[in-house]
Amino acid sequence: MSKKLIVDSERCVGCGICELICSAFTEKVFNPTIARIRIIRLGTAVDTAIACRLCEDPPCVSSCPRDALRANENGVIVIDEAKCTSCGWCIEACEFGAIMPHPHKKIVICNLCEGDPPCVKYCPKDALQLTTLGAVSTKSRRLRVKELFEK
Repeated sequence: MSKKLIVDSERCVGCGICELICSAFTEKVFNPTIARIRIIRLGTAVDTAIACRLCEDPPCVSSCPRDALRANENGVIVIDEAKCTSCGWCIEACEFGAIMPHPHKKIVICNLCEGDPPCVKYCPKDALQLTTLGAVSTKSRRLRVKELFEK
């Protein structure tokens, strides 16, 4: 089972450090507008990070009229810059808003930094994890059972 970048929205405070770290490591500049992870506001008081969910059948890939996107063996979306025309179909197709336009490149999508994303390391609230969905499911079940017994 491949690993995914999981965001614990209960821990995420929307500080934006993940955006700064991402842009620093991927673009060599502190600029959250070109990060591959984004903080979004949900309602009036909830902020959370959003990154590529590594969909099993990614709609961004199937929506691309130029076949510029493909999912590699780990599910990470790879962009063929030579084929991409910045048409935006992939951006519209992504249900999670995880694909962003870039001022100097065509588009950007989280590539998990080759399996060692610095955003996970530097998150001050440990809201980001690189893990499998199975591990998240197991952790969630354990927490719920613990809550039941504490009542």
